[in-house]
Amino acid sequence: MGVFLQQRPRYHLPMLRLSLAGLHLVALSLGLMAVVMRGSALKDPYSPTSLKRALLMDNIWGIAAALWIITGLWRFFGGTEKPTAYYLSNHLFLAKMACFALIFALEISPMVTLMRTRLAMRRGMDPASVIAPAARRIAVVGHVQATLALIMIFLAVAMARGYGAA
Repeated sequence: MGVFLQQRPRYHLPMLRLSLAGLHLVALSLGLMAVVMRGSALKDPYSPTSLKRALLMDNIWGIAAALWIITGLWRFFGGTEKPTAYYLSNHLFLAKMACFALIFALEISPMVTLMRTRLAMRRGMDPASVIAPAARRIAVVGHVQATLALIMIFLAVAMARGYGAA
């Protein structure tokens, strides 16, 4: 009985690995789409419709980012792929994480501005006074973030082929 219980997780491991990898990629692609579309909506001349679209895309970007982080951490610490030590000794993985850290750092200002915009809307204030001065900057930041995510994809592809290992 003890042997069966020890082997059972191994039986399910391939499906878990597949599910986590698939969800990780879905989150990445959904996030890429949302952050670019958020920026595009903010580049449009300000209107309630463009702001609504930008805020919707920001929500999707947030959900995708949460899924991306959760599946990434699970894959990193959960032992579903390679051992954690492999990742920590892989130069391409470290470059990938540097790109991720930069994406996260770049998101702080847009996140705060969009939270202030939502708060202004809830208080019945004109959201344009909050978002208009920052709209172009947020759009550019989103495009930079998308570019960094694309770089991460190429780093992941290289890692999958054995590059970057110390």
